[in-house]
Amino acid sequence: MMTTTQAPVLSLQGITKRFGTLTANDSISIEAVPGRIHCLLGENGAGKSTLMNILFGLLQPDSGEIRLGDEALTLTNPKQAMAAGIGMVHQHFMLIPVFTVAENMVLGHEPGRGGLLDIASARQRVRDLSARYKLDVDPDALVEDLPVGIQQRVEILKALANDATYLIFDEPTAVLTPQEINELMAVMRTLRDEGRAIIFITHKLREVREVADDITVIRRGKVVGTAEPGDSEAELASMMVGRAVDLKVRKKPAEPGADRLVIDGLKVASPSGVVAVDDLSLTVRGGEIVVIAGVQGNGQTELAEALLGTMKPLSGRATLDGVDITHGKPATTIEAGLGYVPEDRHRDGFVGEFSIAENLVLNNLDEYTRRGSLDLKRIAANAEARIKEFDIRTSGSATQPVESLSGGNQQKVVLARELSRPLSLLLASQPTRGVDVGAIEFLHGRIVEERDRGTAVLIVSTELEEVESLADRIAVMYRGRIVGIVAPDTPRDVLGLMMAGIPHDEAVATIEGAHA
Repeated sequence: MMTTTQAPVLSLQGITKRFGTLTANDSISIEAVPGRIHCLLGENGAGKSTLMNILFGLLQPDSGEIRLGDEALTLTNPKQAMAAGIGMVHQHFMLIPVFTVAENMVLGHEPGRGGLLDIASARQRVRDLSARYKLDVDPDALVEDLPVGIQQRVEILKALANDATYLIFDEPTAVLTPQEINELMAVMRTLRDEGRAIIFITHKLREVREVADDITVIRRGKVVGTAEPGDSEAELASMMVGRAVDLKVRKKPAEPGADRLVIDGLKVASPSGVVAVDDLSLTVRGGEIVVIAGVQGNGQTELAEALLGTMKPLSGRATLDGVDITHGKPATTIEAGLGYVPEDRHRDGFVGEFSIAENLVLNNLDEYTRRGSLDLKRIAANAEARIKEFDIRTSGSATQPVESLSGGNQQKVVLARELSRPLSLLLASQPTRGVDVGAIEFLHGRIVEERDRGTAVLIVSTELEEVESLADRIAVMYRGRIVGIVAPDTPRDVLGLMMAGIPHDEAVATIEGAHA
């Protein structure tokens, strides 16, 4: 049993880290105190992960220092950090898929004698830690065969196997169901009560208020203040953004019209050949927002790309206003009235080195071409109008490259382009990923406006707050299938079970039985 009662405070003092002209961390100071959970709150891109990568030895600061009690630490690699008692549960799992759980657990510090791996000891270590922290994991399971929630348990066990006193959780809830999030929170509290110091990185306000002892808010690489767990979500959001934010989506009840998108028995394989969308059927009517909810990796990406035309279905059919788009190319589906906001805006949503003005017409160049040449005056006029309409914050010119904008303004450029023409269907995947709270407020408002124009809106989101706020109907997706379609006021614990593959009625009965 690890004893951390007398463990010293781990502190970062005046940490600054620059990448070229970008200052990711600007003289940040925080402490990790044994027996407390310190939440580092800030939007994506605020500098939280950079700071923790410095603490774990993955990056080195340009100035400032790390201290363990009165001792200065020099951490040039993760091995040194682990030797100092620091463990990290990474946002993107650092696991070898073809290795077993036990093999991943001991990677880099394998038990054995005479050069031979003692796998039996590794298996027992997994069993002991699993039992102690109620993290049920099979030591002999291959990581590639495990659901993402179980893979995260393995990441946690890896950190615990080193008897880490100081544990960093970097956005650990991004790929979890609500039930798995609750289990993780319970594990974090247990670790805190044992005397470990927890640093919990997140941008989710509800989670912060549930588990934090201390809260530090970071905005654009700087500490902007501290908060109390009892502070409201609105107060925390205001600190993150720097102004008051309306966290609720204001919308009147939907008035659905005729069917616009009709998907019937669609089957799509991933690039590796695995069936990712399996006999999926779904209808979206004009004037409604249907949100596909589910843990990432259950076929949502393949479904969206099949509707766009960048992936070809194996079977089934999709029509938009009666036009068959099943095997259409992107240009064909766009012409049919599809507006598309991709999951990864940097890869698929814009051309970073192109100007704002150029990116705003990428999907409709024919309209801005005269006699084989681009009509630069019309392109500039369009940019001026869209920048004003969508409140795109520039440095003063539509000629600046989109890659120079903040994440929220980049997403506004993508949405402005897609909404610049009449649509039959707006298909948006993770529409507010990496976007600050203030921009989320604006983007949600524009999506609702598009619904109210009679457009069919299909959203793919892993953020439950977004799902509940935007949806007129929620379609829960699990392993390529729609488990059920439910109302937006469906309890979270029911949604969570459905996201794990349990049908609605069975999920309701399970929850009612647990409460009986």
